[in-house]
Amino acid sequence: MTNADWDGVISALERWRDGLKAHDETVTTVPSVTTVAERYKQDPWAVLASTVLSLRTKDAVTLVASRALLEKAPMPAALLPIPEDEVARLIYPAGFYRTKAMNLKRIAAILVNQYNGAVPADMNALLELPGVGRKTANLVLIEAFDMDGICVDTHVHRISNRRGWVSTSSPDQTELALREVLPKQHWKPINALLVRYGQGICQPVSPFCSRCIIPDGCKQRNVSRRR
Repeated sequence: MTNADWDGVISALERWRDGLKAHDETVTTVPSVTTVAERYKQDPWAVLASTVLSLRTKDAVTLVASRALLEKAPMPAALLPIPEDEVARLIYPAGFYRTKAMNLKRIAAILVNQYNGAVPADMNALLELPGVGRKTANLVLIEAFDMDGICVDTHVHRISNRRGWVSTSSPDQTELALREVLPKQHWKPINALLVRYGQGICQPVSPFCSRCIIPDGCKQRNVSRRR
């Protein structure tokens, strides 16, 4: 558990993010799934499909793959008659594109057969879908339904444990632990902020501790080398 100054941490990270954008207009500070959600007016199917595609895939590739898929299949029912190998071709070069094509076909069938083609706004129902874990489910609930959730990927998991906010062994455990200590108003933005910070400053190996903008209270757990 932690007594972190959450308002101060989030404000500092937001200022740092905004500073990056101000100095380099090519820097992307909005995650690909958020971009897709805005482009398709928070359409749940578009958000779910793009979130599935985003796993282990760079944002730029996710945007291209999502656009190609959704042009052909703007709703789950439209994906059903498309052969799996064609779906794979549409979303290439997304990471694990063949597995994702298979999962997307199965997801579309479940949505059509069990939910009348709609994406359920329910964590447990989303977790029953092939290839959907807690991170994906949270992201869909946040972006498509404007519900509260915490997306935890490797960066959020690593930084939260490194700083001593939580003491967990998996991203799913970190999400549940953060729900206990992180004020709800910070649930939605923390993923995008820590992902960018984890890529640029608080890196997995030899983090730039000398450049840290939120050094107060950091336990530096499992940090053997730093810069």
